Amino acid sequence: MAKEYRTIQEVAGPLMLVKGVSDVKYNELGEIELASGEIRRCKVLEIDGENALVQLFEASTGINLSDSKVRFLGRTQTLGVSEDMLGRVFDGMGRTIDGGPEILPDKRMDINGLPMNPAARAYPSEFIQTGVSAIDGLNTLVRGQKLPIFSASGLPHAQLAAQIAKQAKVRGTEENFAVVFAAMGITYEEAHFFEESFKETGAIDRTVLFINLANDPAVERISTPRLALTAAEYLAFEKDMHVLVILTDITNYADALREVSAARKEVPGRRGYPGYMYTDQATLYERAGRQKGKKGSITLIPILTMPEDDKTHPIPDLTGYITEGQIILSRELYRKGIMPPIDVLPSLSRLKDKGIGKGKTREDHSATMNQLFSAYARGKDAKELMVILGEAALTQIDLVYAKFADEFEKRYVSQGYQTDRSIEETLEIGWDLLRILPRSELKRISDSLLDTYYEK
Repeated sequence: MAKEYRTIQEVAGPLMLVKGVSDVKYNELGEIELASGEIRRCKVLEIDGENALVQLFEASTGINLSDSKVRFLGRTQTLGVSEDMLGRVFDGMGRTIDGGPEILPDKRMDINGLPMNPAARAYPSEFIQTGVSAIDGLNTLVRGQKLPIFSASGLPHAQLAAQIAKQAKVRGTEENFAVVFAAMGITYEEAHFFEESFKETGAIDRTVLFINLANDPAVERISTPRLALTAAEYLAFEKDMHVLVILTDITNYADALREVSAARKEVPGRRGYPGYMYTDQATLYERAGRQKGKKGSITLIPILTMPEDDKTHPIPDLTGYITEGQIILSRELYRKGIMPPIDVLPSLSRLKDKGIGKGKTREDHSATMNQLFSAYARGKDAKELMVILGEAALTQIDLVYAKFADEFEKRYVSQGYQTDRSIEETLEIGWDLLRILPRSELKRISDSLLDTYYEK
């Protein structure tokens, strides 16, 4: 029987100080029993001699210091995992909220996971088709990669996230593919959107959903991504599945970290966020990857809204250091009606060269990708000149490039949220656009590829 303590000294926001404890460990779970018999859960944040600082998972209202008692459970937070999780919806603490039966777990796993030994990592090298041309064609996602989406408030990152979750697949293999989707601090309306969009297409059958709403306790938000990654590790490394993990919105997660840090009266770092935010994010992102000798893999797409559209804000800044590139959404493209509004020039996938080419996508992928980037950049420059100097100041070839930039945004980047393009379709659209330019301008593509594809 767990020992009970009636020595609560003070409660401040989500934190509570308990004195005179013994044999209590960091991260250990506890229960607070109120005078009414109601039970609330907590977790040990800090041990100082006989004093334990605990973090409450629920609200602290109604806790009477003298009448409430605390029990420590002798274990850390775990998640009961099983293949039956696929197709189910959980809250931010891992409890089912879809009205279905409880999960009978195969085993219980610590939600903090085990760091992957760098020497045991296998290099990401297989193409994942998202069905979104601006990603597949130009900023290719590779199995085992961490590729964040940088958005801003009011931009349709939720629609893009749902689209990728529904359409993503590893091509040419019969291997099991699953999606683990964790939403943190979202509104009820957004939660409903995600659930319905997965149910409509039947994608829910291969998806595990974790939903933490904006009115749930901030502390729960800190557990949500860890629960999702724990479910992903089980499916990937014990059930040999390829798992795509989508975490949205990392900004809400970081704000919850800041809230708890402020309650602990820690010295703040940049913009009030705790100094250990980089380490904390790394403990999440570094759980993605592939392991030697294991068939499964975890590919991670964290989504974050940049406060004030600022790329240098600590959250996108630190995320950029830990991950392998970024997909950036643009307000300017959104205003033009380009859907999804992916700004391909500042976007980057550092591993794209590893997942494309003959046998993976097609032999012309790399050359056309470089040519499209180059032509689009020149077309945007021509359009800027046109605004300043007027159309008459542009040469004939500059006008062709300006036309190319417009067509590229309309036909290649913009495809709506229901269109699932194969990589072959994406490459064909690319060639159609390159035919706007004279052959002599396509200096990044070899003559043999031009003979095969341009002259079609």
